[in-house]
Formats: sequence, C-alpha cells, structure tokens
Amino acid sequence: MVSTIGPIVVTPSNNGYKVWEDPSFFKWRKRDAHVPLRCHESEEGALRYWYQRNKVDIRVSESAVWDDSAVSKSLDCAAHWVKGLPFIKSLAGYWRFVLVQSPENAPVNFHDSGFEDSAWSTIPVPSNWQLHGFDCPIYTNTVYPFPLSPPKVPENNPCGCYRTDFLLPREWEGRRIFLHFEAVDSAFFAWVNGVLVGYSQDSRLPAEFEITDFCHQCGSDQKNSLAVQVLRWSDGSYLEDQDHWWLSGIHRDVLLLAKSKVFIVDYFFQSSLLENFSSADIQVEVRIDCLKETSKEDFLSRFKIEAALFDSGSWNNSDDNYLIDLHSSRVALSELCSSYSRYLGFEGYRLKGKLLMPKLWSAEQPNLYTLVVTLKDESGNIIDCESCQVGIRVISKAPKQLLVNGHPVIIRGVNRHEHHPALGKTNLESCMVKDLVLMKQNNINAVRNSHYPQHPRWYELCDLFGMYMIDEANIETHGFHDSAYIKHPTQEASWASCMLDRVIGMVERDKNHASIISWSLGNESGYGSNHAALAGWVRGRDASRVLHYEGGGSRTSSTDIVCPMYMRVWDIVKIAEDPTETRPLILCEYSHAMGNSNGSLHEYWEAIDTTFGLQGGFIWDWVDQGLLKEHVDGSKHWAYGGDFGDMPNDLNFCLNGLLWPDRSLHPAIHEVKFVYQPIKVSFVDDIFKITNVFFFTTTEEFEFQWILHGDGFEIGSGILTVPIIGPQRSYEISWQSTPWYDLYTSLNALEVYVTVTAKLLSPTRWSDAGLVISCTQIQLPAKRDVIPHIIQTKEMLLSEVVNNTISIRQRDSWEIKVNVQTGLIESWKVEGVSVMEDGIIPCFWRAPIDNDKGGADESYVSKWTAANLDKLIFLTESCTIQKMTDHLIQIAVVFHGIVKSESTSSETEKSQVIFKVDLVYSIYGSGDVILECNVKPSSHLPPLPRVGVEFHLDKSMQHIRWYGRGPFECYPDRKAAANVGVYEKIVDDMHVPYIVPGECSGRADVRWVTFHNKDGYGLYASVYGGSPPMQMNASYYSTAELEKATHNDELQKGNKIEVHLDHKHMGLGGDDSWSPSVHEDFLVPAVPYVFSIRLRSVTPSTSGYEIYTGQL
Repeated sequence: MVSTIGPIVVTPSNNGYKVWEDPSFFKWRKRDAHVPLRCHESEEGALRYWYQRNKVDIRVSESAVWDDSAVSKSLDCAAHWVKGLPFIKSLAGYWRFVLVQSPENAPVNFHDSGFEDSAWSTIPVPSNWQLHGFDCPIYTNTVYPFPLSPPKVPENNPCGCYRTDFLLPREWEGRRIFLHFEAVDSAFFAWVNGVLVGYSQDSRLPAEFEITDFCHQCGSDQKNSLAVQVLRWSDGSYLEDQDHWWLSGIHRDVLLLAKSKVFIVDYFFQSSLLENFSSADIQVEVRIDCLKETSKEDFLSRFKIEAALFDSGSWNNSDDNYLIDLHSSRVALSELCSSYSRYLGFEGYRLKGKLLMPKLWSAEQPNLYTLVVTLKDESGNIIDCESCQVGIRVISKAPKQLLVNGHPVIIRGVNRHEHHPALGKTNLESCMVKDLVLMKQNNINAVRNSHYPQHPRWYELCDLFGMYMIDEANIETHGFHDSAYIKHPTQEASWASCMLDRVIGMVERDKNHASIISWSLGNESGYGSNHAALAGWVRGRDASRVLHYEGGGSRTSSTDIVCPMYMRVWDIVKIAEDPTETRPLILCEYSHAMGNSNGSLHEYWEAIDTTFGLQGGFIWDWVDQGLLKEHVDGSKHWAYGGDFGDMPNDLNFCLNGLLWPDRSLHPAIHEVKFVYQPIKVSFVDDIFKITNVFFFTTTEEFEFQWILHGDGFEIGSGILTVPIIGPQRSYEISWQSTPWYDLYTSLNALEVYVTVTAKLLSPTRWSDAGLVISCTQIQLPAKRDVIPHIIQTKEMLLSEVVNNTISIRQRDSWEIKVNVQTGLIESWKVEGVSVMEDGIIPCFWRAPIDNDKGGADESYVSKWTAANLDKLIFLTESCTIQKMTDHLIQIAVVFHGIVKSESTSSETEKSQVIFKVDLVYSIYGSGDVILECNVKPSSHLPPLPRVGVEFHLDKSMQHIRWYGRGPFECYPDRKAAANVGVYEKIVDDMHVPYIVPGECSGRADVRWVTFHNKDGYGLYASVYGGSPPMQMNASYYSTAELEKATHNDELQKGNKIEVHLDHKHMGLGGDDSWSPSVHEDFLVPAVPYVFSIRLRSVTPSTSGYEIYTGQL
C-alpha cells in the first residue's frame, strides 16, 4: 500500500494528514535494504580498490582532529571513501540551507529546479545543523524532548530545507541512477528536478531511491537540482530515544550510484567449516535487479554469475608494483549450483564453492578475504561487479557458552556511540581508526554499537583490525517506561512494521561483516510481541549468528545471551551457577564510567575469570559525549545537557566515557587494560605461573621482561626467557629459578616487587613495536620484619611563646609556629622558606563525584548532607602543651566537629558534636613531627567520604614525589593497574580535568610523599607506626572549588596547595551511577580510627627515600 500512495499525499500539506505522524508510513519509493554497493567496472578494479582501502593502520589515527577543522576533513573523507569507484559520486560539500519552524513553513516550491536560493545560508553535508548555528542540540537520557503523545510530534517541528545540484558524467550514459542517503535524522523528503522521488525514516540506516527517469541526460551541461526537506521530529523519533544528543540533518554522505540496466543488487556470503577447520564450504546468495520481469531460464541463458574469493592477507607485504598480480591471490571460485530460488525471504541465485585450509577470522587474528561477485553477459563481458571483505569463522553455542571457531572467547568490550565533539554524528575515517587503535592498545576486543547501526566504514575497520561486534537496531523507547498510561510501541501492532523495517535494514546492510557475532533487537524498549516477531525474522534470515536483547529482563526467548545491565557481581555469579540457565551471561552494559568512576572493576573480572558461564561484558561507555561550545571570549569547552539552553535535559549524564571527547584517556582506562590483559602472571606456593588467555594466539609475538623494585626503586631488570606458550596454556617457573631470585636474596629492602611485562616484538596494524599489552606487579616475600621506629635525637629545640603562638625551631634549619589556642600550625618554614601556611585540621568531606550523587534520597551525598557533613567545622575544645623538653615538645589538641550555623552557643555546640578528634603533635629536635590522630565519630553517621587530615602548602611547593601507587590517579577500589613505585609530578599535572569537577587526583597506598619547590625545600610526610599506607592528593583547587564548579574550565586556582592525607578514603563505586554502588569493603564506616603520620622538613640535601628508610 505504501508504494502506491502518490506524492500528493506524501508531501507536507494542509489536509491534516501528516505522514511523519503515521507509524505505518515510514518509507515511500525507498528501495529494499541491501549491502553497500561499489559499482566496480571490473574484477581488477575491485581488487585494486580493496588493496588501497585496507592500507590503514596506526599512522592514519595520527591525523585525527577533534576541533572545528574536522568540518573540512569530513568533506575530504567523503571524497576519499568513493575514490577508485568510477560509478559512484559523492555529493558531499556545501549545500544551500534554510531552517524553518515547521514543515508547513518551508519556502513555497523550494524544491523546484528554478527556485532562487542565493539568499539562503550554506551548510556542509554531511553534518548536523545544530552544530552550525541552527537550532540547538538537546541531550536527554530517557525523557523525550517533546510531549509523549505517540505518534504525534510537536507543531513546532524544526525543518531543514537543503538544495544542491549535480551533473551526471557522460560515462554513465545508459546506466540506471540511484540516489543514496547513508543516514538522515529523523525523516526526510527528496526531490530531483522538482519531482518528489522518495520519503524515509530511520536516522541511522540508508535510504535509496531510483532517479533514472528524473535526471537530465548523462554528459549534459544542464544541472540536476536536488532538494531535501528534513524534519527534526517524526513518529520514528519515538523509536529513537537513545541516551545521546538529539541532532538533526543529513549526517552521513549522499551518493549517486550508476548501475547497469541489469545489476547485482544484493549478496550474502556464508561459510560452513568442517569440524577440524580443514576446509570451508562457501555459499553466496546473489540477488539481481532486472528492469523487466525475466524468467529464470531466459536470464540464465543471457547472463552468468560468478563469485571469487581472494586472499587479502597475501597483499600485506606487497608494494604498488604488485597490483598487476592481485588476481593470483584467488583461492576459491563459487559457481551457480541451482536455479533461481525463493527461500527464507531471499530471492536470488545461490553459488557454492570450497576453500581448503582457510585462514580463520577472529578478533585476535582478523584474517580477511576479498569476495568479488561478477555478472557477465553471454559473451563473457563483465556488466556489473560488486565486492566486500569477508571472514571465515563460525559462531556457535554450547551450554553456557558462546563459541567463536569452537572456543568460548571472553568479551572484553565497550559500548560505543558515534560521537565527535565538533561534528556530532558525522564520522571521519581517522577518528574511527583512532577509536580502534585505542581499543586494541587497551586490550578491548569487542564493541557494542550502542544503540543503532553505525557508519558503514566502521564495520569494515572492525573487520580489519579485529573486533567482535554486537550490531544493534535503531530502536529504543526508554521514555515510555515511566508512562504507564500510554501503551508501549513494542506491544502495538501498528508499530510492528516500522520496528521490523529497522531490524531488516540493519541485517541486510551489514550481513557480510565477519566482526558481527550477534545481532541486537535494540535497547531499553521493554518487551512485547513485536520483539518476538523481530527475533523470529532475524533467526530465520541469519542462523549463523546469535541474537541479543536485554529488554524484558535480559532472559526472554528473544535473546541467546543472558545480557543484563549493571547487574551486581554477586548476582551475575548466581545466574551463572543456575543449572536451569543454559545460556552464557555477557553484560551488555556494566561499570558506568561517569566521571571519576569504574571502582571495583577488578571484582567483576575475578568473577568472570573464575566462573563458568560468565563470558565478559561491555563497559558503558567509550567516550564522553561532550560537544564543543564557544565562550564569549572565543575559548571553547566541553558542553553537556542544558549548556545550550536545551530543555528538557539530563545534564552531564552524557559524560560516561573512558575517554574525553578528544580521545585523551581517563585514568580508569588503565584499570580496564589491566583487567582485560591477555597474559596473566601469578605467584602461589613459590611458583610463578604465566598464563596465555588468548584463544588463538601464542606468545611468540611477545617479549617478556622483568623489573625488580626495592622500596620503590629499580634494582634490576632483564629479559624473561620463556618457551612459546600456546593459547589457553600456562608456563610455570619455580621461585628459585627466576632470574631475579639471586638479586632478591641480596637485598635489604623492606618491600620488594617484581613486575613482569609482555611487549609486542613487532609492529601491528594498531601499534608500534614495544607496546606493553600486559603488566603484572607481584609483591615478593618480606625480607625482614618491620621494627617500630623510635625517634632518637640529640638536637636541641629552641622554643618561645609569644602571645598565643609557640615558636619551635632548630637553629636556622626550620621553624614551626603553632597557635596554642586553636592548635593549628600557623606556619612552617625550612631555612627561611615558607612551606606550610595553615593546618593541620581533620577532614571527612570530599567534593562529590557523580557516583556519590546517584540514588536520590539514598545517595551518599543525600545521606552526607542529611548528617551535615558538608557543613562541618572544627572548633578547638582544648589545646595543651603536654611535654616540653630540650628535645621534644608535645602538644595535644581536641577538636570538636560541629555543624556550621549562624549563631551557636557553647551548650548547643556540645550537643551538636558529631566528631571528636584527639590530635597530638610530637615535635622532636631531629625535625620529626609525629601526628597522632584519634577519631571518634558519632555512631549515627552514614559511611564517611574520608578520614584524614588537610593542610595547605605554599603554592611554590609544586613538585611532588611519592612512594605508592601510580603514576596515574587511583583510589582504593580502582588501583589494580597502578603499580607501587616512586613517582614524580608537579601539582598541575596531578589534576584530572573531568568535565564536571569533583574529587580527583588521588594516589593510593602512599608510604611517603615529599612536596618541594624548585630549589628542593619543602615537606615530607609518611605513614608511621602501624598505620597503613595513605590516600594522598594535592591540588591548587580546593575541595570547595571542586564542589562549586560545574565545568572544569570554571575552576579557579587558589593561592595555596590543598593537601589531603587520608587514613581511609571511600571507594569510587561505578557498578552504576544512579544508586549507591561502592562495594562494602570500600566503604568507610563511622567508627573510631587511630592513625599516625610523620612529617619532616625537606632540604636539597635530603630525600624522602632517605627519611623513610631511616625509620624502617
């Protein structure tokens, strides 16, 4: 019915009927979905094309740009993608453009050939118009940005009117012409030379229309006009409620294709392997488009279809001169095996062949072949030729396992939105390659296309680089979940066809990609009868892959994988251990990477690595979806929901990435790389075990190295010689046989660590040689017991009390002034250099991170503020000099932590005390200051953000050296990747510029730290007595400043360095960001704590290491 409706009904009109508000009308004159077409002129042209197209590696990623220069690069990219294709032309470029308030307000007859558009603006195509000054971007997570009244959309429905023109080359004479839109958001009409040629919805899949009869003659100087009207909202928008920016326009390329009158319109490559993988049966289904209905006998008497397979891998070591011999790489030929057939919805011709000793495709070894399908006339002349890259592999199921080539590969994945900070949804090749390079370098082997089909080149690159993929249909209706009064589209028959069309479009376009191991029916759309229909169609069309769908509880009959979101680790283990559940569990989303997050990631992987039935997951998500926004002064910053005046919005919930928008790395990526690493090293019962957890790769391509550290410093290093370890195999070395054993036995260090790394010996497509792909640090047995340090000093102290200040010094070496009324250090000088300017006070508050805020009234922040921890001030209850000798002065201070208020009497102060802190300074003639803290919190308090002390250093104390975990930011529940060592940074470099500021820059398990100026004067701090290592951070940004700012660029540096030394610091959490998610072991309960810190002056002639080892 749809195809017979005339243009008078389709076009915007005043008759009251709006096709964009009719779920049953989602396309008109749109051709059936098919694989991307190349329109080659010959087999050699196809091979040459792929030879050039596969020349992509890490060097390409180095040209990725993330600023406004990306606009011109996107146009260059569009031209590059059609290079070598003589019968495809890109229409990318600057088009005439005007934005109107609604479809009805479009300029009258703007689609006519003679329409005068010189007064219009111009806009690059492809692009999103909101990023070029038209309309505004809108970010929402679940809520629709318009009233929920399906299928109606707002009357105020911004509408972009585009115009351009084109000429058809003379060489295209006698061919059929097709207009191909790779993707348009959200619905559009297209006219050629004033004639309406089609209408389409689905913002992430192609729309193609035949325009042969509407174009001027090929070779003519008469230009063809193309007009496009794009609607921001349509009924299709109800199916596109994904958690990302709502951006509109022609955001992928527009192409012209020229095909012969009879041509290859679609083909489906499939292979089946013998059990021992010694050969593969190849099948290619080919669909032909004929202008006239032709009988099968007549067609086969006049045409011949062939399919040849070429070994693309054999081209890797060739130079350009080898191009003439690309034909010699042919390894299989498929020929017609039966007549014209109709089955499973595919009308076409079936070709079969056999490939001996196939090179199998996997993410580890992405071996590809080039498939070339040719259509020849009765004289043997090629009249049409199509091609693509294919891989030979088998996806299968076993009890509680998903198998690739017979092995239960582990999914070490991420979710990826298409996102560019300057281009929005428009893609650049170099930027896609950058994503893949970073994924591969950080041991990521799988990607979920969240939550829609992505750019066609992305799939080719994933095939080439090696990435397991879940390809997901462009269906999400999350906003219906909170609207029980409206029936869900997934349960409405009226929405079934448009939902199925989206699934069919995805499968038919992407079906030949080796990287796709699973189809997905969409995301967060509940579960209804429509899903059962979608699942049935996919399983009938393609039985070679598994099916994924999380909606309805992740365990419906429409999914072959148990695929929950954000399920806690103990719950996924329960499902895996359930004998009635025979499907594998793969988390489709987990470890929500919002801001400073991804705590307890190691606990998930301890479970995955040891529990049969758990097979990995996809972290949410890959990159912060910040958009570039210009300030009044011309500077730019990353913007999020609400920054463009968009309403409604979900603020910074679009900032969930492991990377910043420009693909610089968040610290958490190190933790991901560590838990995902393919070489594991353990030390149990005097045995070192090296395990290769790859499934298809030996360790032949890696070099193993070891480094021995004693008390944080490198003692020795070398090559670790091990035999080649096969996939899923281990090699054991006895403790005494290791190359570091003799060195270890000669050490006198208290703490000794050995670090074993595996590095790439040779360059790969995604890395230079020498990249560390696995790194494990193991603490070796202690060489000796820790003897409690007793400070013994002969140095004399000089002291005097003036007014309320006691001054304590040692000649001209150092001087400390303590206010004897407040108990605070007023100053600390080292050889006249000011080091500390005020402090030391107890501290229990941190600038909340996103995970602290999640959970409404149950969030950590809500509980903290309800307990008034954010309003805490410390009053000095007492300060007494307990001891005063020539060698030791001891000052005891009692602090009461109370709630700050306008006016508080002494009696109410006592009743409001929620912390009592006893703090004792022992100041020795040696220069040591031992700080003993006894914290007694009120028993009614919730888990605390931190327990520690805070002080402020002179801003010149910018050089930091510490012995602890690093060098990157780490916290108690996100530190597995951070090795123990001695590291150096300046304070500016400690700061982590999360787009929304909060607690950051911490370093875990710090034994000692020094802060000093450029001349070497400063302060030393370390744990003391039996106190465990500290959590440390230092910043020019105060806690109050981090809490106040809503964007990183708003932060104002202070004139001091704020330092925190924490005895306890609460974990980050990250199982999700909307409920309290810090695991119990990383909470800080409100119970008494006792800890000690050693402080000491630092001069150019002293070092933190010397001071620290002096107390061991």
